[in-house]
Amino acid sequence: MQVRTGDTFDPRVIAVLDNHVTAARAQTAPGSAHALDLAGLRASDVAFWTGWDGETLVATGALKMLSADHGEVKSMHTLQTTRRRGFGGQMLRHIIAEARARGLKRLSLETGSWDYFKPAHALYQAHGFVLCGPFEGYVEDPNSLFLTRDLTGG
Repeated sequence: MQVRTGDTFDPRVIAVLDNHVTAARAQTAPGSAHALDLAGLRASDVAFWTGWDGETLVATGALKMLSADHGEVKSMHTLQTTRRRGFGGQMLRHIIAEARARGLKRLSLETGSWDYFKPAHALYQAHGFVLCGPFEGYVEDPNSLFLTRDLTGG
């Protein structure tokens, strides 16, 4: 998979992101969905990437800067038709590497707590993320799972 800076004006990217947000919100209780829309992904504190298998868009991911040393993983998505091929892990490793390159010491994320999100939980935990409490404006929510990873170690 080739990771590129994401083009939020590319119709292929827009279609994938629309599908991601629609599917995630359909599986999340009202008021508990925190996915970024296109405007959010275009914000100056967000870096957005796309993953390509040849000319096929297969994954998306973003890094939102919360402070000088803390970032948040956002918009992680792998197309349903390309799952279980390692693209999600490749995108997550790219985001972790970018966070380290930017001098971040901590990387956190929020995801749903429901069964639909269990593959995401497994992916994040396999890459060193551990459960934590709410961060940066989030509140306790039985529909959310909060994870973090210390980037200062190996």
